[in-house]
Amino acid sequence: MNARTESPDQQLRARARRVVPGGMYGHMRAEGLPPDYPQFFDRGQGCHLWDANGRRYIDFMCSWGPIVLGHQHPGVTEAVNRQMAAGDCLNGPTERMVELAERLVGLVTHADWAMFSKNGSDATTTCVTLARAATGKRKILVAKGAYHGALPWCSPHPLGVTAEDRAHLITYRYNDISSLEAAVDEAGSDLAGIVASAFRHDYGLDQELPDAAFARRARALCDAADAALILDDVRAGFRLTLHGSWDLVGVQPDLSAWSKAIANGHALAAVTGNGRYRDAAAKLFVTGSFWCGAVPMAAALATLDALEQGDGPARMRAAGQRLRDGLAAQAAVWGLAIRQSGPPQMPTLLFDDDADCAKGYRFCQEALKRGVYLHPRHNMFLSTAHSDADIDEALQATAQAFEAMASGG
Repeated sequence: MNARTESPDQQLRARARRVVPGGMYGHMRAEGLPPDYPQFFDRGQGCHLWDANGRRYIDFMCSWGPIVLGHQHPGVTEAVNRQMAAGDCLNGPTERMVELAERLVGLVTHADWAMFSKNGSDATTTCVTLARAATGKRKILVAKGAYHGALPWCSPHPLGVTAEDRAHLITYRYNDISSLEAAVDEAGSDLAGIVASAFRHDYGLDQELPDAAFARRARALCDAADAALILDDVRAGFRLTLHGSWDLVGVQPDLSAWSKAIANGHALAAVTGNGRYRDAAAKLFVTGSFWCGAVPMAAALATLDALEQGDGPARMRAAGQRLRDGLAAQAAVWGLAIRQSGPPQMPTLLFDDDADCAKGYRFCQEALKRGVYLHPRHNMFLSTAHSDADIDEALQATAQAFEAMASGG
């Protein structure tokens, strides 16, 4: 295929390879997906997006989580345009920062205060640093295989990471009380904090919702050791509930990290904490040139209003359950064994006897051909823009995808 016959997506990939290392980096590399998945996109509207080739998809990745109300939500767009006309990156924050902190303190059960940054790695790192600052201790417990960001202390990839970067990390198994207790014993008197994801959403594995007994034990262990219980709500926050994901199991953390869905696609992250960590947060030096930008904070206020007024978590749960029920029925018709796990708002679909994910790749590729963007390994995301009609349209495509797999077509 020469330059004249290459698709716009392929042309953009070729141009990118000349000026971007590898052509793309990080988790958005389309090379890690089945063939024909697009790398470059043109626009989004509601729960639909269009790639650089002009093809339209029903979007079940929602920009890997940030799109919670749908692309180009009118209420968010209006708030963004209004704030942009007044200013964004100024010499200090605008009133939007105070309003947003007040809003989070009013919504999040455990929160007495809030501070802001730009992405999830910023927020989780700030939580860990605050735990150490407040306790004067060093050891941090993280679940084996959990993802908490792309900085050396927590990156899932070892390139450029030194042993010293992780000298004070100890791992445990999510939802395994005895494993957690052993890790606490290993930390001894030097335990600064326990980090837990909202639920177990490790890449390529069945998801696990938090066991209430496990969450209560984590809380008790932190209390006994004078350590911080840190909830990484970056991925799940505001999709399961507006009050903090472990509110659903009746356990409150000391610190929480937020990002993804907080501003419907605008770059923003937050840390919320209880009163015990207020003094450390006031003294800690964390900063960024763009962390006080007013536009994403205005977007966040509009996003939270829309989620609260429309009971966004319930709407997404219903849409996700409609999708899940439909997929289960279709797979049964064709005798294909699938596993669906996690909350309906953030579903994962895996095939039995599919260690190399060949079945998952084939299914997602067949769905993609029919205009539905799914992921074969990562958890997916619903938004409030996914209507019953959109789910039913997607299920028409997945029915054909299952049939193609079963018939060998």
